[in-house]
Amino acid sequence: MEHHPFAAAPADAPPLESLSVEPLLTSAFDTDPAGVYGHLRRTYGPVAPVGLMGVPVWLVLDYREVLEVLRNESLWRRDIRYWRTRAEGRLPQDWPLLAGYEVRQTMFMDDEEHLAARGTLHSALGPFQDGRTPQGWELRANVVAYADELFALLAAESGSAGYMDLAAQYTRPLLLMITTRLFGCPVELGDEMVMDLWRMLDGGPDAGPATGRALAAMTRLAAHRRAVPGDDLTSYMLLADPSLSDEQLGRELFMNAVYLNDITGNMVCNTLLEVLRGNATVRRSLSAGLIGETVNRAALANPPVANLCFRFAARDVRLGNFWIRAGDVVLPSAAAAHHDLMAIGSPLVDSTVSTRAHLGWGAGPHQCPSAARELAGQIVATAVGRVFEYFAKVELTLPPDQLPWRSGPVVRGLRLLPVRYELSRNRPVRQAPPGRVTANGAPRPDDPSRSSAHHARGLLASLRHLMFGSRKRG
Repeated sequence: MEHHPFAAAPADAPPLESLSVEPLLTSAFDTDPAGVYGHLRRTYGPVAPVGLMGVPVWLVLDYREVLEVLRNESLWRRDIRYWRTRAEGRLPQDWPLLAGYEVRQTMFMDDEEHLAARGTLHSALGPFQDGRTPQGWELRANVVAYADELFALLAAESGSAGYMDLAAQYTRPLLLMITTRLFGCPVELGDEMVMDLWRMLDGGPDAGPATGRALAAMTRLAAHRRAVPGDDLTSYMLLADPSLSDEQLGRELFMNAVYLNDITGNMVCNTLLEVLRGNATVRRSLSAGLIGETVNRAALANPPVANLCFRFAARDVRLGNFWIRAGDVVLPSAAAAHHDLMAIGSPLVDSTVSTRAHLGWGAGPHQCPSAARELAGQIVATAVGRVFEYFAKVELTLPPDQLPWRSGPVVRGLRLLPVRYELSRNRPVRQAPPGRVTANGAPRPDDPSRSSAHHARGLLASLRHLMFGSRKRG
């Protein structure tokens, strides 16, 4: 990428609005996004003008250019107020992606405001990041215990061999259980919230109302935990910044719910898929017992966020073969960047041990905070590892190219992951989730969040219909 800090775009450089752009979200993109990225790269180079739901944007395709955009915060801004089309009133008010970007939270802040909000989250996550603290140890034990509860329910409902959907019957309920426990949510918080997050990310016709419902739920949770604090992320965020209003905290919880449920859930499903479809480098890492690297390999092949959040040019700059004007919107594509990296033939792609070149957690000043990355990585590794501990045999019941995807402007996530399974005779010994403990390890009988075992039973009762509402497929 070539910087021109004091130059303006030449008069003969075509502005984005004047170009005839190809729509990105087509039937071809649904079935073969890599082919669409390749076509755009051959036609335009590292940066391509595309239409995104009727709005022109610059799609950044190559790994080097994507990294430059992600790392240079002074040039590429996250605050939506930099978007010239929106500022000039030329963006349709009912544009499906607008509702999510209008939510004023850490992801869409810059500079000191961003650092302060990020610091609050990092401080609140601190007790859960370290597995040696009571909170961190319990959360990790809960991930294992919740997975065990789901497999026990599967065995009770469907037997030691049969068919299941690893997305709907394992990954989604597991992440919902973890979220409700980490956030200190009432057990009534259910799958409808997850579906609303999907609707917002996928930019459907009801994205606006879905965003409003999810925000309202998170704001109610903030008010509840302000009145009844507990050992949970919501309460610790209030401790880290008591000035947060219920609405501000609700927006931050909304952001984290998106990442914990949808993005982390996609990483679990995508990792399982890469193993089951026979990705050689992923399987080598798994066979070597390197679960973390198995996840990294899968994220390179199939990142949980296909296209990362918008950036807005702070000034005129040349990127790829085009001049990007101040206020233009660019869409960095992690999926396209990974395809570019693999096409180059980087040794990172072929070795068993990587340096985490994937962009699954982003990069630069706005990448997922270290505490959140570590915690999410452990959740994914545990969730994936538990599957292969419980199953003696597991195989896809559909060819990989026939699996249904949510192929939207942000994520490319599986709608379902159908498998035939046989449970291992030597399955792990189930243990009840631990109760809350004090710093010296003693039980805490007066914990306002109640015991994890009680919480798990309540969630499993509410999730039973979700998991087994439709009977087994033959």
